[in-house]
Order: sequence, then structure tokens, then C-alpha cells
Amino acid sequence: MRILAIDTSCGAASAAIVDSGRPEPLAAITRPMKRGHAEALAPIVAEAALSVEGGFETLDRIAVTIGPGSFTGIRVGLALARAMALALGVPTVGVSTLVAFAAPLLSAPRPGVIAAAIDARHGSVYFQLFEASGRPLGPPRCDSLRECVRGIGAGPALLAGDAVNLVAAEAHRAGLPYDLAAGGDAPDIVGVARIGLALDPAQHPPRPLYVKAPDARPNPAEPIARTFV
Repeated sequence: MRILAIDTSCGAASAAIVDSGRPEPLAAITRPMKRGHAEALAPIVAEAALSVEGGFETLDRIAVTIGPGSFTGIRVGLALARAMALALGVPTVGVSTLVAFAAPLLSAPRPGVIAAAIDARHGSVYFQLFEASGRPLGPPRCDSLRECVRGIGAGPALLAGDAVNLVAAEAHRAGLPYDLAAGGDAPDIVGVARIGLALDPAQHPPRPLYVKAPDARPNPAEPIARTFV
């Protein structure tokens, strides 16, 4: 099975094409960026497809990160993944960004609690805790750094995600042992593809995983003026 993976949920725009029968990716492109995902993603996906013999027509599935993360980035990735899946007649699978960040720590399990954390701004993080085996210890949530570290318990904490430095600083203050070797601005796109190959599209649809409401909200005290002709 051949899969295209797309990620725009955090600090990069990425695409990879992976064949389940080959150990190495057929194509993998990651461009770090804080903004501009909408303009960058389609050319990156096209570049990846053009580097693979047969291009888009050889794809059997599309995987896309669904968040949590950047509201705009998530919508950009989902929109392109859904449009391509419709055009190509292939299924789409949604991959949690927190699971994608935690995945590299599962290849060589170590004692401790895996804490995948994404910066939610304003002193908060999106996070989810996992056993070293990969079993979730609860659903993803958005909370303060203190609550994230408190949830880890006695540790040690195996940190993953783009907020590892923030969580590590709080863990240090709390005297909690930690390892932040799995940090990064965005999940490994090849890992996203591998996860997408393993998931059932019927059980993991491409729907946004929003853990908190958007920061930008209309002011109810100042309704938008309407002009009637």
C-alpha cells in the first residue's frame, strides 16, 4: 500500500510518500515555517509526487494530521487531503498530532511516562500522556504546564512535541526527572505516514481535533453591523 502523508499542524509544512513494502520513504519533504502553510503545502505535495514514479495515480491512501495545533494549519492540511482523496478516489485517515509526536519514543520503549506536548500559547499546552507501551493514559487536553507535569506523577517524563522546553522547565522546578530527546517543531512526516498505514480510515476519519476554543472570538457586546439594500 502506498500512502501520502500531509502535516501542517505545527511549525512546518510537510509531505511524504511511503510504500508499506519498503523500509525507506519514496519521498519526504519538510519545510519549517510559522506561517504561510496554505501557500506552501500544495507545491510541496506536488514536488513529492513528481519525485515518485507514477505520481498521484499510484496512491492508495492519504494521511493527514488533525491536531491539536494551529487552527489555520489544521484546516489547510485537512482541506487539501480531503480534496485530493475525493479526486483520486482513495480513503483518508486522520492522525493525531500528539500521537505522531509520541510515536518515535515507542520504537525503543524505556521506563517512564510519555508526555506529548504542543504549545497552546498563553502558558498552556495541548498534551496527552501515554505509557511506554503506547497506551493512552487519558484523552488529549489543554491545560497549564503545572497540570501537565502534575499528571505525569513520579516520572521519569519522556517528553515529545514542540513544547518540550516549556514542559522541561516546569518539570525541573518540580524536581521531576525528564528526557527531552524527542522535541521538534513538527512531527516526523514519515512517522505520520507509517501511523496512517496502520490505522483504519473508518475508525480514524479526517476530522479536526480541537482541544480548546479558538483564541479569536467575536465580541458579543459589539455585533457586526448589517447593511440591508
